Amino acid sequence: MAKVFILGSYAPSLTNFRGSLIRELREAGHEVLTAAPDLEGEVRKRLESWGVRCFLVPMRRHGLNPLEDLRTLSTLVALLRRERPEVFLGYTIKPVLYGVLAARLARVPRRYAMITGLGFAFSGESLARRLVQAVAERGYRLGLGFCQQVLFQNPDDLKVFRERRLLNDPSKAVLINGSGVDVEHFRPEPLPQEVSFLLIARLLRDKGVREFVEAARKVRRDHPQVRFRLVGWLDDSPSSITQAEVDGWVNEGTVEFLGRLEDVRPAIAQSTVFVLPSYREGTPRTVLEAMAMGRAVITTSAPGCRETVVDEDNGFLVPVRDAEALAQAMRRFLENPTLAAQMGARGRAVAEAKYDVRKVNRVIREAMELL
Repeated sequence: MAKVFILGSYAPSLTNFRGSLIRELREAGHEVLTAAPDLEGEVRKRLESWGVRCFLVPMRRHGLNPLEDLRTLSTLVALLRRERPEVFLGYTIKPVLYGVLAARLARVPRRYAMITGLGFAFSGESLARRLVQAVAERGYRLGLGFCQQVLFQNPDDLKVFRERRLLNDPSKAVLINGSGVDVEHFRPEPLPQEVSFLLIARLLRDKGVREFVEAARKVRRDHPQVRFRLVGWLDDSPSSITQAEVDGWVNEGTVEFLGRLEDVRPAIAQSTVFVLPSYREGTPRTVLEAMAMGRAVITTSAPGCRETVVDEDNGFLVPVRDAEALAQAMRRFLENPTLAAQMGARGRAVAEAKYDVRKVNRVIREAMELL
């Protein structure tokens, strides 16, 4: 049995995205330690109820501040030296960049990284993004060289890392089907009588939130009875949507804003079609949850997103940043009332065959030699 240290940059992700993996490791007899900034409250209680030890680490998810990042690194080195795990896993950019390096300095024998998407640094051409990208690429080249295996959630991200030579040894790459979805927890639900479209996402420009709202305006001109619901929360990212924008959309009657939900299943059950017009993803968990519940999906032909949908089969793929194409895809469900059920059933089948979290976790545990 091994002592496994898992580092994230956002505490709720430890239960929401890594929870099933953590529970499987505990059930197999491994000792699990988790760390993240703000790892307190309900998240900490849940992890501790699974027999997991929790640690707070100082880490800013966004931005570059050499002094703060050095503090993160030194704290992690001291923590890892004290706890002496056999296995380290970091996911998202800073836990990979600083966590893997800290694990190397602390002489953790086995080190793994999970690339859950390329995010802000790789999704635009602004000066700020190019600067962050340059720093990230240098960090990846250094840190990933210390890893036994690097897990990628989609082939497009893997291709970027290979083309930019961010992996010193391409044979270390392991492709996994996202974070998976619990197909027993997210079960099919009957479609509602009224047609409605749902988007669940952090309220970021890069999630395509504005395109969703603009498409809603277009569709509602001819179909004012159709409902558009938005579930999510404001973020401190540079590309965050503002509260004033959300308030404006609600006041004009374009969307219904449900805020952040601890359990998204009722919102998915009340929807006819799930929509995610994202610019880039690792593998979008919300899409997998909607598919598992028997919902057709409209998403973009962007990295990560296009892995989840076969166009015209379990949903539609539309171009990135194209609100008109998104509106046209929505109209197809209004013109053909049987389409949502047909595509939703296919989505459930794909979720079971490809994205069942138990199958995904087996690949991860095998790569990390933790079966």
